[in-house]
Amino acid sequence: MTETICPPWSAALEAPERERAGLRSSGEKWIVTVYNNDENSFDEVETVLMIATGCTPEEAFIEAWEIDHYGSCVVHRADENECRGAAEVIAVIGIRVEATPEP
Repeated sequence: MTETICPPWSAALEAPERERAGLRSSGEKWIVTVYNNDENSFDEVETVLMIATGCTPEEAFIEAWEIDHYGSCVVHRADENECRGAAEVIAVIGIRVEATPEP
């Protein structure tokens, strides 16, 4: 039997995800931007994007690729509360992330 090893930050992601479960967009336009770093693996970024934004694995792969190749990527658009919540979840892994009003 293979033992599943979870990254040390995985437990910290569970609580914010549950808290965000009821949040939905109210029409305000905010964005979440994630920046590349040399600390997090591609898989870690993909996983946290799916958890934080509810995106599909395919979308998470594309966004992680853009972060890796372009240095940053807008990974989510919603109202202020939802974007701030998603950014908090993403920040748990130590990656630079911003929730800002959409330009």
